[in-house]
Amino acid sequence: MNFLYAQPIERELRLTRSVIDVLARARHPVGIVTKGSGVERDIDLLAPMAQQGLAAVYLTITTLDPKLARILEPRAAAPHRRLRTLRTLAEAGIPVGVSVSPQIPFLNEDMEQVLEAAYEAGARRAFYQVIRLPWELAPIFRQWLQQHCPERAGRVMARIQDMRGGQDYDSDFATRMKGSGPWAGLLRQRFHRACARLGYSQQREAMDTSLFRPQALSAQGDLF
Repeated sequence: MNFLYAQPIERELRLTRSVIDVLARARHPVGIVTKGSGVERDIDLLAPMAQQGLAAVYLTITTLDPKLARILEPRAAAPHRRLRTLRTLAEAGIPVGVSVSPQIPFLNEDMEQVLEAAYEAGARRAFYQVIRLPWELAPIFRQWLQQHCPERAGRVMARIQDMRGGQDYDSDFATRMKGSGPWAGLLRQRFHRACARLGYSQQREAMDTSLFRPQALSAQGDLF
C-alpha cells in the first residue's frame, strides 16, 4: 500500500493510522511504501505486527541530492530524514526496505549511493521503477524539465523514449515498471550488481496470512 504520510492533512485526520489499526486488529498483513517520515508515528502499531510477520515498510528515496530532492518532491521528507526513518523503524524491529524510484535518466544518477546509504540505515530489501509518464503526466513533466533543467530536457526525454519503445510511455504490463531496450537493460544491471554487492534481497518481505481474523472487526464503521 502507498500510504499518505506525506500529506499534511494526515496529521489532522489520521486516516492512515486508523487503517493500520483495523489491519492490526484483524491481523491482516500490510506492506507500506511511503516517502513520509510520519510513519514513525505508528511504530507502536507496526512493531507488534512485525513481530507476528504482519508488517514491513519501504521508504522511497529517489536521490541523496537535497537540492534535486526539493524540486522533485517539494513536500516530501528530505533524503537524510528518510534515512533516519529507516534506521528508527529497523531499530524498532520492523523489516524495512528501500525503493530507489523513479529512476530518471540524467537526473538522479546516484542509485548505488542511495542503496549503500539505505543498507547502512537498516534496509535489507530493495526495488526500483523507471519513471512512468501516462496520460497527462507527460506534458506536465516536460514543463517541469523546461523550468528546472532546460539544458538537459531534450536528453532526458530522448532517453525515456528509448526505454519506452520510442514513446513517452508504454503501458505494456511486462515492461511498464522497468522499461525495455538497451538503456533499461543497463539500468537493471546496475541495480542487480549493487544489490548483490551490498547483500540486498529483491524479494518482498514474507508475510504470515494464517493469522487473519476478520471476526475481530464488528463493522466497516470501525475505520472512522
